[in-house]
Amino acid sequence: MTADLAGILTYGSFFLVTALSYAILCLGLNLQWGHTGLFNVGIAGFVAIGGYTSAILTTPASDQHLGGFGLPIAVGWIAAMVTAGLASALVGALTLRLRSDYLAITTFGVAVVIHLVALNAQRLTGGPFGIGFIPRPFGDLADKPLLFTGLNLALVAAILLVLALGLERLLHGPWGRVLRAIREDEKAAEALGKSPVRLRLEAFTLGGAIMGLAGAVHGHFIGFIAPDNYQSGLTFQVWAMLIVGGAGNSRGAVIGAVIVWGLWSVSGLAIGGLFPPADQARASSLQLVAIGSMLVAMLLFRPGGILGERTIVSRWVKQR
Repeated sequence: MTADLAGILTYGSFFLVTALSYAILCLGLNLQWGHTGLFNVGIAGFVAIGGYTSAILTTPASDQHLGGFGLPIAVGWIAAMVTAGLASALVGALTLRLRSDYLAITTFGVAVVIHLVALNAQRLTGGPFGIGFIPRPFGDLADKPLLFTGLNLALVAAILLVLALGLERLLHGPWGRVLRAIREDEKAAEALGKSPVRLRLEAFTLGGAIMGLAGAVHGHFIGFIAPDNYQSGLTFQVWAMLIVGGAGNSRGAVIGAVIVWGLWSVSGLAIGGLFPPADQARASSLQLVAIGSMLVAMLLFRPGGILGERTIVSRWVKQR
């Protein structure tokens, strides 16, 4: 294999690992918004909780942050899901009686608080310096980039597949049908003896746990996390991915994540080639402009997304 081909395959694997970790995030948001109608704008906060939990539990001892537990990566990922899920349950118990924009404002405020804690609680999180030396899956093969990224791609793809299949089974069963009924007409569902508050809380908690897992997976692949990774731009990216792919559809969430991350990567490479180094930091805002333009075009010409819920339903009806 030539060096050029190996480099292309390595970069392609790296791109897909990142895109699929965002797809895991989209699955969590799709559960909350696409199936339950919960307007969560605090995604970055729950991702941060998962990333920091797993990093603290698995890193070696350091004077810069809490750590030294040295637990296996798998334990860190499970703990990330549990911690993010508990945080989501707490936030949900306090906020899920709110509706639409009020819920959005509250969850955004929660994400800001979490970001400030990560930034200032240096003994816990390393503060602005973040946490490094996070163990990476297949880290012993890091000197072989193609094999390292390929194995990580297989691992993240397997996690995504298990999550997607598990959620599809849940959401196409009685629990998922009740969630959609509550989303469409809460009063009617309540009249049938269902508990909208409890079911919303369950969906919000599970969605938050999935977001925490995504934060842990991405943090361990990169090997470093910092508060700057969990700002509002992350929330914007994930929402754009779900809208482009299609809310209410797991396959659409995955497709949207790959497409939007692809646009983000290509626009970043274009900025690197078109602008001098001194101007690239300011020009990086054009990446958000590119995603925003795609989002506007999608909302104008295909508001349901590439594979939205209505597309799937209508196709099923036609087949019948």
